[in-house]
Amino acid sequence: MTDVAEIKGHRRTYVGAMPGKVIQCLKKTRTENPLVLIDEVDKIGKGYTGDPSSALLELLDPEQNANFLDHYLDVPVDLSKVLFICTANVVDTIPEPLRDRMEMIDMSGYVAEEKLAIAKQYLLPQAMRDSGLKDDTIKVEDEALKTLIKSYCRESGVRNLQKHIEKVVRKVAYKVVKEDVNFVNVDSHNLQDFVGKPVFTHDRMYPVTPPGVVMGLAWTAMGGSTLYVETTTRRLPNSKDVEGTLELTGHLGEVMKESAKIALTVARNFMTRLDSENKFLHNNHLHLHVPEGATPKDGPSAGCTIVTALLSLARGESIRQDVAMTGEISLMGKVLPVGGIKEKTIAAKRSGIKCIILPEENKKDFNDLPSFITEGLEVHFVSQYEQIYNIVFE
Repeated sequence: MTDVAEIKGHRRTYVGAMPGKVIQCLKKTRTENPLVLIDEVDKIGKGYTGDPSSALLELLDPEQNANFLDHYLDVPVDLSKVLFICTANVVDTIPEPLRDRMEMIDMSGYVAEEKLAIAKQYLLPQAMRDSGLKDDTIKVEDEALKTLIKSYCRESGVRNLQKHIEKVVRKVAYKVVKEDVNFVNVDSHNLQDFVGKPVFTHDRMYPVTPPGVVMGLAWTAMGGSTLYVETTTRRLPNSKDVEGTLELTGHLGEVMKESAKIALTVARNFMTRLDSENKFLHNNHLHLHVPEGATPKDGPSAGCTIVTALLSLARGESIRQDVAMTGEISLMGKVLPVGGIKEKTIAAKRSGIKCIILPEENKKDFNDLPSFITEGLEVHFVSQYEQIYNIVFE
């Protein structure tokens, strides 16, 4: 939406003038206290026709909307009894004054168990109804649905899962009609015949991580994922530099590049305190890479992971194998809180991780998670990098 008139209405001097959407909504519902849903409020545009977010301020602010003035009606309308709900995918693009007038409710994506329940109770019966199939014609095993969720549809919602289930059901319906088949059982073995090869095939690049490689946890649009940080030495021809350098690759954003520079300083200082003779990080030319270079990566939450990878390389020994971590690192070695704890915890479990390290201040977020996500995990909450070091280098 880019036109203010959509909200405030047109003045009656214009040809085809109409009241704004809110007044039309009151007219349609015939009540003074309806529930109004404003979808995708983060997609508001600013054009030559004005700035709709400014008009929304007047509409949504309970202090102002008791006297909302629509240009068409030109008399104040009381909107204080209307309940407004706005939805958005990202809050960063909502203007700050508008965001200030809203009460934010964060809704995280579905976990695998929730997706399975939605698929069984709603998506599958609906797809069967649409295709005219009965229970005695098709049976989709739970294992097939779990494979669909894990290997094909990892995004946080269920729209893609719905498409895949509909694809399976349509192909079964075709078999019933064309090939005169009475019953089809869809399980994890014959699933590929209906939906093709898996999109996601592996979670772990390294069965055993070598020195200089550490698994971190990242938040993505698909939910959570595991992210390896690789470090190694590189040789520069005819290099006379005494001070070591750091090269970064893997399509990293500005924040992550800064995070890597901070991590190098923290690792150097920590190594000096630990073993003053070890000058590995000071004298060597280092290369840090985050695999899957086609995927843009940004954010500060890999700070702890990068420090650990550099220390692992400097010591020449691998860290404990079943550990993944997340947390921003400060220059003084403090571990700062990060977001997406639910998604990152799920990603760790999916990769078979037994031990995760989280910032101390994220304890409240972790405690809010349901037990089926957290069970079987050894969790450490840390506030200083030294605590991480003691856990991973036992």
